[in-house]
Amino acid sequence: MFSDKLIKRLKSTHHITILTGAGISAESGVPTFRGKDGLWKNHDVMQLATQQALKADAELFWEFYNWRRKLLAEVQPNLGHYAIVDLERFFEEFSLITQNVDGLHKLAGSKQVVELHGNIKNTFCNDCHYKIRTDDELDGPVPKCPKCSGDMRPGVVLFGEALPADSLANSQEAAATSEVFISIGTSALVEPAASLPYIAKGNGAYLVEINMERTPLSDHADEVILGKSGEILPFLAVELDK
Repeated sequence: MFSDKLIKRLKSTHHITILTGAGISAESGVPTFRGKDGLWKNHDVMQLATQQALKADAELFWEFYNWRRKLLAEVQPNLGHYAIVDLERFFEEFSLITQNVDGLHKLAGSKQVVELHGNIKNTFCNDCHYKIRTDDELDGPVPKCPKCSGDMRPGVVLFGEALPADSLANSQEAAATSEVFISIGTSALVEPAASLPYIAKGNGAYLVEINMERTPLSDHADEVILGKSGEILPFLAVELDK
């Protein structure tokens, strides 16, 4: 499953960076909202999860996000998430970056996670930016800020919004300084996260892709492993433990 070159490289590596996308969460039952999963009650998710939708129909917007929160509250990490926690112990420096907002990496036990697109359990005010964290559904069809009575919104990056500058900068630095970069379950299409593997490759990192199918990144990777991350990653930890 893994090349001797990869295992040898990993055993001599000080800094590894892992980037995860929707694919690893899909193995836990989280909808990817791409392809057949791109609709919710006949609404296009890519149109619904926007600032414009929040302003146009806040009640519908929050109905969707409360549904997502309830769904994710019932989802558990899979073996891929737990294997990433296990892999961390083999390296002096370990960077984990995720495009997912479900918090499953932290639930599995990963301590240092850059959540590029935020975390759906966080909520903040559109007006004064007051932040709260809740595992529960917020009061009312359109939750209001307890500080200024402004409209609250989920603590996630909506379609069309820029990523938080500090999270992006930390991710780019991790990619540029890593010796091995592993992309797991990403479409390799969503920018600026899609550029991170290329930053790593351009700075000399050994680039590995683990995915269910080939992506635009595949032709640039040093090694492509097709399959479920929950079935592949536990074996990688075993190989490194030998």
